[in-house]
Amino acid sequence: MATTNNSSVSFEETDARRDEMHSTIEAWIDELVDDVNDAKASQDFQEWLDVQSRFHDYSHRNTLLINLQCLEATKVAGYNTWRNEFDRHVQEGEQAIWIWAPIITTQCPECKNSPSYHERSNCEYDETPPDEWSKGLVGFKPTSVFDVSQTEGEPLPELETEATGDADDLVPALEDAAADIGVTVRIVDADEWEHGDAKGVCKYQNQRDLQPVVEAKARRNQADLAATLIHEFAHATLHSDVTDETERSKREVEAEAVAYIVGRYFELDTSGSAFYLAAWQDDDADAIQERLGRIGSTAEELIGKVVED
Repeated sequence: MATTNNSSVSFEETDARRDEMHSTIEAWIDELVDDVNDAKASQDFQEWLDVQSRFHDYSHRNTLLINLQCLEATKVAGYNTWRNEFDRHVQEGEQAIWIWAPIITTQCPECKNSPSYHERSNCEYDETPPDEWSKGLVGFKPTSVFDVSQTEGEPLPELETEATGDADDLVPALEDAAADIGVTVRIVDADEWEHGDAKGVCKYQNQRDLQPVVEAKARRNQADLAATLIHEFAHATLHSDVTDETERSKREVEAEAVAYIVGRYFELDTSGSAFYLAAWQDDDADAIQERLGRIGSTAEELIGKVVED
């Protein structure tokens, strides 16, 4: 069963590991639902966002697992990957971090199962033999990874990524990425700003032109301007099909969470961010699970668009 060590969990029993990983994620989300009005829930949520910012291309279920097992993890890889690709070795006695790995194999074009499961199913597809089927995702399996802090060996190579750590470069990168994200960007001089205390807004040209327009108030603090643009980009992605005001207020938390993840990825100081999860107080566990998934996927998409440009 899952065990707790210094506020983290571990998965030790091989036969029960799959079920324990599922139930641990569900328990974390249930606790978040129960404590949504408490400061602890906001702290737990922010800790998950920190992990998501470091592993932006991981699913929210995997970042939750990493968060629960090794909160301080920064870079994870499998035992052989560390050894063969980075010339690093997992130190003796280190405990694995368990996440979900995709199972890619040939699958039936009709039922989408692997050949072995297809044979045991009621699917009658027989137009082409299994050795001619295409490969696809048929499921997930527990797999072990280790954080770089659990390894020793050659130093990691420095990864050069566009527009990281320098807000003066990040603002133009965000402007360049706007078209790919599907928004029009306008940075408005302070003396022409018409939106009061708001730092940025997301609106539409008119009822016929549904491409969002993001306006941001010009300022000296380029990091703050970049954070505003990211937040409004998130709004454009998360709010485009939402008309219910209650749901829009709930998406506000999602937009701020996306901005936090993306901002931290690009090394902006977002330590002043605060998350008031009480807006989610009427949501059940499934709804919160959906929100976490949407936050993770939206952040991944925005980071990808900026890095591409």
